[in-house]
Amino acid sequence: MTQAAFLTACRNAIGATQVLTDPHDTAPYLTDWRRRYTGAACAVLCPATPDEVAALVKLAVEHRIALVPQGGNTGLAGGATPDASGAQAVISLRRLNRVRDIDPHNNTITVEAGVILAEVQKHAEEAGRLFPLSLAAEGSCTIGGNLATNAGGTGVLRYGNTRELCLGLEVVTAQGELWDGLRGLRKDNTGYDLRDLFIGAEGTLGIITAAVLKLHPQPAARVTALAALASPHAALDFLSLTQRVAGPLLTGFELMSDFCLRLVGRHFEQMRYPFAESHAQVVLLELSDSESEEHARGLFERLMETALEDGLVEDAVVAENLAQSRAFWNLREHIPLAQAEEGLNIKHDIAVPISRIGHFIEETDAAIAQAVPGVRMVTFGHLGDGNLHYNVQAPEGVDAKAFFKTWQSPINQLVYDSVHRHRGSISAEHGLGQLKIDEAMHYKQDVEVQLMRAVKRALDPLNLMNPGKVLR
Repeated sequence: MTQAAFLTACRNAIGATQVLTDPHDTAPYLTDWRRRYTGAACAVLCPATPDEVAALVKLAVEHRIALVPQGGNTGLAGGATPDASGAQAVISLRRLNRVRDIDPHNNTITVEAGVILAEVQKHAEEAGRLFPLSLAAEGSCTIGGNLATNAGGTGVLRYGNTRELCLGLEVVTAQGELWDGLRGLRKDNTGYDLRDLFIGAEGTLGIITAAVLKLHPQPAARVTALAALASPHAALDFLSLTQRVAGPLLTGFELMSDFCLRLVGRHFEQMRYPFAESHAQVVLLELSDSESEEHARGLFERLMETALEDGLVEDAVVAENLAQSRAFWNLREHIPLAQAEEGLNIKHDIAVPISRIGHFIEETDAAIAQAVPGVRMVTFGHLGDGNLHYNVQAPEGVDAKAFFKTWQSPINQLVYDSVHRHRGSISAEHGLGQLKIDEAMHYKQDVEVQLMRAVKRALDPLNLMNPGKVLR
């Protein structure tokens, strides 16, 4: 079998215009979002239906061509980028973009893998419902990619990861069979949970083509505030107090260090530091209330009064309107943009048990400062679910590229060793892709790796589904 025969068969299956081989046409699909990886491909295949995906997979099996599934190409670990051999084919799911059904009584929406996350949110809102998954890339990432990486975002504290928001899947297996598991059921104990095998597998076991997703009632009001604190330990105590006072109304609890906000102000002058004085940590918190804005504000007032009296919070400001609430969230969302403006940096998407966050930050900050005096820590993230973006910026005046080249590996080891000691995860919400395979194999128990390999061999014995990702 030859590549030429495979491409001819693909053109017959989905049409010649949907088999891209010209370098100008394929280039946007071959470099990852962070421009860390650039691969090559014999073609980019653009099917429009699950049946076309199944036909392409069968052709790939027949011709022994490896496939790299891709959604919006917004991943941060290189999971949707082919290798440099030119022997693999990218299979883009962007044309599978139909919203198949919305069921308000069942609180579900059924969408194909190529539907943009923001479109799912919009359709849910039009039906008087909420789809709570929210990410910085929501205007371009796709539901298929969100499921393949088990994406997190800012609402995990209340609503869970993408896995918790999915009731059923439609998947093309590694043999080209179409599995219809689009059951909108909350209870189904009829065997192995195949759905959860494919969620988070980054296309290494099969290709997700559609999903039944959970919807929630639209909140009557959202109230947002910023609270200034002395340390991550104080932030954890404040989180406990907030959960006790607000319960399930708490939908967001984001931690940002002083340096994070100073960095935003340095590169985006319109985004000023929100307090008159400096504070070591700032928390962005949001309540979503099903009753009324007055009820939510009353809760906030009682919460802040108690927190200030107990000395947990040093200062606080509550958004008075939607514009101010958006401004608070913009501070949080511009931290990665400010980092990029400051220069190349060493990024970590990690998770530790929530109770260990304060100790993790103290111990790991000290270890890195000892190794690289003057280094600047850009620490922020979803404190309410234990996920930190624990990033390391070069010392002031040091060339960022030279710093990255010299220190990436030793700092990664320092961080990941600390994560491991605290019984955490080296990838909280971005996936492993090709970026963290070696580290994952190092820190996972041998029995866990062998179980993963057994699943891979059982479902993809020819290793044609996104090889070189997630595990070796």
